[in-house]
Amino acid sequence: MNTKQLKLKIITPEKLILEEIVDQVTLPTKEGEITILPDHISLVSRLASGDVVAYVNEEYIPMAVAGGFIEIKKNNNITEVAILADFAEHVNDLSYDKIQEAKARAEELKKQMENKDHVDFEYFEAELERSLTRIKIADKWRTKKYRK
Repeated sequence: MNTKQLKLKIITPEKLILEEIVDQVTLPTKEGEITILPDHISLVSRLASGDVVAYVNEEYIPMAVAGGFIEIKKNNNITEVAILADFAEHVNDLSYDKIQEAKARAEELKKQMENKDHVDFEYFEAELERSLTRIKIADKWRTKKYRK
């Protein structure tokens, strides 16, 4: 067992999604996917849409995320990883019904896009990204083993 670990927090504007001590975490940034291990250098970066995968006790903890920032810093010899996401959801919470709802929402938003006079593009883009991320990550983890 690794004696050094990371303190991981995933936070959205609504609530704290996850706070746990983990061995490593892999996440998507705008520059590409990175894996953070204990003693990682300090870093602030934009978070891309995709999956954040924590690894602890030989188990994966996958989360679907969209938008936001990450901050990595050392605090009293402990590497802390804070993910401030616009959206985050555990893969286990992405039920079939939620996926169907996300697909329907994406189609509805595409139809609304046709009437360009009444579209809030920032809202449209954020909602579409959220829906497509849910679909993509749920499909990716459908056949993989992970901690529920």
